[in-house]
Amino acid sequence: MTIAVNTPARPLLQVEQLVKHFPVSGGVVKAVDDVSFTLHPGETFGLVGESGCGKTTIGRAILRLIEPSGGRVVFDGRDLLRLRPAELRQARRDMQIVFQDPYASLNPRMRIGDAIAEPLVIHGIGDKASRRERVAELLRVVGLDPDYATRYPHEFSGGQRQRIGIARALALEPKFIVADEPVSALDVSVQAQVINLLADLREQFGLTYLFISHGLAVVEHFCAQVGTMYLGKLVEVAPTRQLFTQPRHPYTQALLDSIPIPDPTRRKPHAPLAGDVPSPLAPPPGCRFHPRCPIAVEECRHQAPPLRDVGNGHHVACWLAS
Repeated sequence: MTIAVNTPARPLLQVEQLVKHFPVSGGVVKAVDDVSFTLHPGETFGLVGESGCGKTTIGRAILRLIEPSGGRVVFDGRDLLRLRPAELRQARRDMQIVFQDPYASLNPRMRIGDAIAEPLVIHGIGDKASRRERVAELLRVVGLDPDYATRYPHEFSGGQRQRIGIARALALEPKFIVADEPVSALDVSVQAQVINLLADLREQFGLTYLFISHGLAVVEHFCAQVGTMYLGKLVEVAPTRQLFTQPRHPYTQALLDSIPIPDPTRRKPHAPLAGDVPSPLAPPPGCRFHPRCPIAVEECRHQAPPLRDVGNGHHVACWLAS
């Protein structure tokens, strides 16, 4: 099943039955197992879930930073998994990534102007003078002084480094950006600044985002559509407002209940989850969530529920959802 956010003429990204398994000494880690969704130009799709559920693996597999084990990734009409190296390199001009850690994503020995210009050098775009102009323009776009181009990463704060990473991602004028936990390593006040910057850039350049995060409040503010992942699978996909006000899957309900409420008199509507996340080396049969689910029935233990539409573009993988 392919889930679309809306239905414009042509999707920018179609992920179909994406699979990524990692062979290990004890078997196979099923990091991503049969994930499908569709994004159209200008849309932002958020992926949420606990650490280790496969969110980052999906983002990197789409860009082929790691090779998928199966499925299809169609970007702008081309199947990325069938492209030859030279064709993939050309396609990557339209796809970029903003990494989680602004400290690790920059070369400490490289001036930030050179780091931002590096994609232009790799793709043979412009000469030294035009690249310097482009770097100065990009620094202004992300709210930094162009004179900073001669400085090194250690001279900047975490928020400034993430802005530098965003500037580098914009260098080739991409259509699509994977934002992999772009604010989780930043202070709360800086998080808001970076999220607002990403929103402004979306409007200014018509960007399409896959926004990966475990920060539900950030996702609610930034994304039009949200997918909840559990143990390598999408268990719920819905427009953001619907998912936050009317969650249908017990796991999504538990995630939302985990958001702190600054009022000791208010009670959570659902009981806390019991147990731990099962190992991706040996996922449970049937619904992968059933060992921790408070409403599981016998069918859940033996048969995996499909991700089905329960109305208004709300998709849920649960036998009891209606």
